[in-house]
Amino acid sequence: MPLRIHFTGEDLARTRLADGPRPMLELDIALRLLQEGSHPTRFGAWRRQSLSRLSPRVRRLFDLIPPTGWTVEFLDHASAGSIDEALERVRATSPARIGKDMETWAGRGQQRPLPAWTQSLGSDSRLLTELADTVAHAHSHVIAPYQQHIDALSQADQVLRTRQAAHGGLDTLLSGLNPRYIRWRPPVLELTMASGSTGDIHLAGRGLLLIPSVFGAVYPALDETAEPQPWLTYPVAVRDTDLFLPPTDTARALSTVPGSLTALLGHTRAVVLWTIAHHPGCTTTELARHAGISPASASQHATILRTAGLSRTTRHHNTALHTPTPAGTGLLNTAA
Repeated sequence: MPLRIHFTGEDLARTRLADGPRPMLELDIALRLLQEGSHPTRFGAWRRQSLSRLSPRVRRLFDLIPPTGWTVEFLDHASAGSIDEALERVRATSPARIGKDMETWAGRGQQRPLPAWTQSLGSDSRLLTELADTVAHAHSHVIAPYQQHIDALSQADQVLRTRQAAHGGLDTLLSGLNPRYIRWRPPVLELTMASGSTGDIHLAGRGLLLIPSVFGAVYPALDETAEPQPWLTYPVAVRDTDLFLPPTDTARALSTVPGSLTALLGHTRAVVLWTIAHHPGCTTTELARHAGISPASASQHATILRTAGLSRTTRHHNTALHTPTPAGTGLLNTAA
């Protein structure tokens, strides 16, 4: 049975589109994705790259933002317009608020016990500062490298949703948000949640803020208690004909490989060249792991790049070592 959001006429009048993804909310969803292995085509390469860049201290965020379920409330700043604003709010959290939020969070049936390190969180300002710094670190490695692509996708989505609302009204807009997991059966919006949550929510005239998300590409996220208005995420899309952004489009957006290089070489081969340049001297096995492809595919693409003069392969005993040539490095620099 789905989670049902009931709309009145006043709710419909106050329902609106956000002007883009919310930085802290995108980070929250991304941190959840990093803790599991679902949707490898869409998120596999991004997941591997992000995890390789993150400090071990990010596990503290994993403790407070689990793969499914609730985020501890003092880290939940979906309304913040920038990551800096969200970080300021985290650092300014009072000890009393931290204690209350941790108690509430623990009482929501978390499947794992409270980590021992959180016992000092309300009384140790240094620990709170370190946690905020970890949020900044995670954002700089998980979200920021792809911000330009995220912005481009959200702008395209804004045009699409505005056109839907202008031509077909809220019925068309709500029906097209995420037909697989968000179904509009007037006056009820039915949600299939990753957590399996069910029940009935009455907006009581507050309406709903619809927030686009690149990382929330499958299941919606919802906060019916948010102030000043409840919010719901939906996956960005760029075409009316797509129920959601195709997995390969998400993978391209969450890639540090320049789009112009992808257009020239094809996505996988561009990733292989980029990987060789950033991991010079890598073996074929290492190349395959970093690029997220099979060793046979890595060997094939490396051979084509070597033949084209963009990479060089040397042998050490029975191991092939791949490095970029000046032509390959120049191509990457020009594309970037």
